[in-house]
Amino acid sequence: MHDSPSVLSSEPDVVLPGTPGRRARRFDWWQALIRVLSSIESLRDGRIVYILVASFAGAGLALATAQASLGRNELNWAIGQGSAALFIAFYGANAAGLMAMDRALGLVARDGWQAVEDALGVGHRVLLALAGVFGVVAVLAAAVLGLYWLSGLPRIGPWLFVGVVPLTVVLIGLVMLAMLAVVGPLTGPSVWHGATSWEAFLGLGRLVRERLLQSAVLVGALSLVTGLVGAASSVMILAGGRVMAEASVFVLGVDIPPETLMVGLLGRNTQGINAANLPAEALPYISSATIGGGVVFALALVLPTVVYLRGVCEVYLALKAAELEEGA
Repeated sequence: MHDSPSVLSSEPDVVLPGTPGRRARRFDWWQALIRVLSSIESLRDGRIVYILVASFAGAGLALATAQASLGRNELNWAIGQGSAALFIAFYGANAAGLMAMDRALGLVARDGWQAVEDALGVGHRVLLALAGVFGVVAVLAAAVLGLYWLSGLPRIGPWLFVGVVPLTVVLIGLVMLAMLAVVGPLTGPSVWHGATSWEAFLGLGRLVRERLLQSAVLVGALSLVTGLVGAASSVMILAGGRVMAEASVFVLGVDIPPETLMVGLLGRNTQGINAANLPAEALPYISSATIGGGVVFALALVLPTVVYLRGVCEVYLALKAAELEEGA
């Protein structure tokens, strides 16, 4: 794989105190933020969109069958179908992430089938790295509970609690920030970049120690970009759906509320519609509109997801490039 572009500033180096001759480059926030904003370009990548739409559709179908099985009290089938839904969604997202990493590195993205095959081979690394992180969190949680237990001892407990309060507040806050800014968004990109589960686990720890603030700012900016894309998609779909519904009622000549034709756009199905109060000739159109609207709803979910996947890859590469440059 080609080396990712450096995101380090061309500003003068900063001399480290007490280390004559050793210089550290300043992190170029501007270039890093530009890389995050460039993740919007991923909306034009039809192959990634196709992989995610197919994954979401497959997972949704498996989840729907699980709900139907649960309604028939077929618990074993429901558990299996629900597990299949999680499997499809997880490995589909990993396949899309591998393709997004290719794009972030400036490479030609692998084709969909190759991405799925590669995802099946490396997806477990994400789970193992996360398991290691959650193990560390569990140890920290046990330590915090131990401090609380000591604070409950007579006489010395209240005195200990004076120090336990600030210590645990800061510790819990840092753990939550690390989970939101580093572990959650960057575990996948580290594996998609080629790291093993152990390398990903160690890399996450290094990022938490050395790049927590930078990662938090960049991930926050990405969340803003993703939210704007999602909001724009929702407004566009709802506005278009309203016009479609009004025009359909007028042209088809059916006496139904226009909102009935928009239920699919909102992620709902026909089960919540009272068909007894609707004319029989309108029911086929409502079913068709619900299916078509469901496709549009899935696409509305996919678009911000595509931007987010590309964005976390850009954030990871920006932090990795700075880390490698400073270590040189």
